[in-house]
Amino acid sequence: MEEGIAEVAATNNRFKSIAKAAPKQRLSVIEAEDLPRTSTEIPEFDRCLGGGLVPGGVVLIGGDPGIGKSTLLLQTLAQMSAKGYRALYVSGEESGSQIALRAKRLGVQAPDLEVLAEIQLEQILHAIDQTKPDIVVIDSIQTIYSDALSSAPGSVSQVKESAAQLTRLAKDTGVSMIIVGHVTKEGSLAGPRVLEHIVDTVLYFEGDTHSSFRLVRAFKNRFGAVNELGVFAMTDKGLKGVANPSALFLSQHDEMVPGSCVMVTQEGTRPLLVEIQALVDAAHAPNPRRIALGLEQHRLAMLLAVLHRHAGVACFDQDVFLNAVGGVKIAEPAADLPVLLAIQSSLKNTALPKTLVAFGEVGLAGEIRPCPRGQERLKEAAKLGFKSAIIPLANRPKTPIPGLEIIAVDRVDRAIAALREFN
Repeated sequence: MEEGIAEVAATNNRFKSIAKAAPKQRLSVIEAEDLPRTSTEIPEFDRCLGGGLVPGGVVLIGGDPGIGKSTLLLQTLAQMSAKGYRALYVSGEESGSQIALRAKRLGVQAPDLEVLAEIQLEQILHAIDQTKPDIVVIDSIQTIYSDALSSAPGSVSQVKESAAQLTRLAKDTGVSMIIVGHVTKEGSLAGPRVLEHIVDTVLYFEGDTHSSFRLVRAFKNRFGAVNELGVFAMTDKGLKGVANPSALFLSQHDEMVPGSCVMVTQEGTRPLLVEIQALVDAAHAPNPRRIALGLEQHRLAMLLAVLHRHAGVACFDQDVFLNAVGGVKIAEPAADLPVLLAIQSSLKNTALPKTLVAFGEVGLAGEIRPCPRGQERLKEAAKLGFKSAIIPLANRPKTPIPGLEIIAVDRVDRAIAALREFN
């Protein structure tokens, strides 16, 4: 009886492992294969993916409704099918005629692109097995259901089952698979977070639907760097990659204005210049407001305390508002020093030079800690025409960067003192 149970368990397709079974081996004898990349023919999308699609890799794309997920993927499949790749677009939300209408509106020419309007998992797996495509798009995972389960599409069990079966097929056949996942109003993936663990790459669309710009960020990538950022502009003909995204995140002021400081942030392997704006105004309520858009709210309160304790600049009776221009979200602590400089500039109503950049992490003891990839940040600033940089002492380059004056500081009070030299 035990043998019979073991045989049934071995043949049960639902609960097979994702990877193929293999005997025990020493790590030293396993040959490491560098998997070739397949370009999506969209450079900004390739950047997010770490260089392109990997055969057998599964990509999960999340984002708000209407932000451009289906548009980007339809453009990608059209470009790849024109290059001779076999592509299959599986839609559970639109009919074939609706997809054709969308392609016509975007001006997409894809005569060889195959479209399947289906939500039953078994039918989709059969179609993939029959057509043997190079790339498959599932739009979206919340609409797919399996006959093996009685629950409704979009439920936790259905999403788990569908994602596991599709991932298993991708690993077995070597097909590149892109899965679309809807997000909740909080911005997290609807359904179980287990999807993020199963797939190889997780991409999120960021940005406001009211803006014409879209940001695609990699939160997980087994085959490349995380936090890679792709910048797109939404046009009448779909999404177009932005070659110089730093220009989006810098305001064009005719004259120098107080409360503005440019920082160099690192998004994956790409340095970006972002303008940090601060407004400090007298508080008219017992509890002064601390509001940060695009930056961490709690970190702002900590930085104000450090500014008061170690630089003697008091803001306890002031409302403080922070904003990162362009709708970009900055999570790295390198924004600490530019935030303090912008606050000081607004408080004293003294403008900083337009050609000044800064970056650096600030500690509770008032020290300024180094940031990773400092050389690349400084070279990017010099390339865009900036003349001065206030940076941590440990990030001072060994060789001078042409056209860029380096002001290296190790304490908050010295950074504030360096500002006075510009005025």
